[in-house]
Amino acid sequence: MTDRDLPEQYLDGYAEILAEVSATGRRLTRDEVASRRALGEQAAEAGHGLRALVSAHLTAARTAWPSSPGSSDSALAAVQQVIDAFAEGYERAQLVAVRQEEAARREFIDDLLYGRSDLGRLAERAERFGLRLSHAHAVAVAQGPTAYDEGDPVPRQVEQALISRFGDRNVLLTTKDGRLLCIAPGQQDEVLAHFAKQAHAATDGGRVAIGRPQPGPGGVVQSYEEALGVLELAERLDLDDPVLRAADLLVYPVLTRDRQAMADLVADTLGPLTTARGGAQPLLDTLTAYFDSGCVAAEAARRLTLSVRALTYRLERIHKLTGANPADPTHRYMLQTAVIGARLLDWPAKDV
Repeated sequence: MTDRDLPEQYLDGYAEILAEVSATGRRLTRDEVASRRALGEQAAEAGHGLRALVSAHLTAARTAWPSSPGSSDSALAAVQQVIDAFAEGYERAQLVAVRQEEAARREFIDDLLYGRSDLGRLAERAERFGLRLSHAHAVAVAQGPTAYDEGDPVPRQVEQALISRFGDRNVLLTTKDGRLLCIAPGQQDEVLAHFAKQAHAATDGGRVAIGRPQPGPGGVVQSYEEALGVLELAERLDLDDPVLRAADLLVYPVLTRDRQAMADLVADTLGPLTTARGGAQPLLDTLTAYFDSGCVAAEAARRLTLSVRALTYRLERIHKLTGANPADPTHRYMLQTAVIGARLLDWPAKDV
């Protein structure tokens, strides 16, 4: 917008102030300063650019200068006061607008992730933030060693990395409960993969979970909850992978869908281990390492810092107590499922 396109109302009384100040040498009155601030706020709310507004004030000062015989120093001081007050009002209005925008954004994100709003209204509000909820979306959640807020360096660093790589692709980055979130169209997996890479690096090795793409206005909250479930699962199972996808871990929700059945399996299969000297935990750790190493005794012994002979003795002890042989394929699935269930249910630390 050029100076000529600006409404004259933002310069109302400006020439008169310059003429009087130049003639008398006085400073602007309190009411005059307040009026300039008010005009600055109005200009900001109307969406005019500050650069064009300042230029218009300087142009008006040059136009009024020949008809203002008097002190040039006083006139320049008045110009400075006017522009300073005008800019102050402009910046104050912008700050209020930013805070209102942040509040609206936070309210939208809360409604989106908790599914508390009418879905039709939610979809309308989403377009303001670049999301089309009629399409499928997926959510990636990054969790670091500390909690993060919107204005922290880590979220800004990750956001800048995504913008530099992909530009504006209808992607929303935000924070929730101290975690970093990336909401992207379901078909843009490369965006979520890059977010995971950048977030893992920016959070000094934090863990990232990616939910499956889900359709419709309620799809975002479904994918978000799925990603949160994966983070909880990773913590319970002590999974080492920095990036975990819900699609790759679907077997675990299946195993835990019937909690009572899983508790019964753990108690019946692994319960006898509690009678061992030292309790069940060392033998449970042995089974975990054995299965995680692909049932290779030497690798399992290395992970446990045991000799292969000591590991073999423990496996024999497990066989004797439970009646199930970890090396026997017919027993292995039942034992491994029970071990996974024990880790999910935090057994033997908690009764099942």
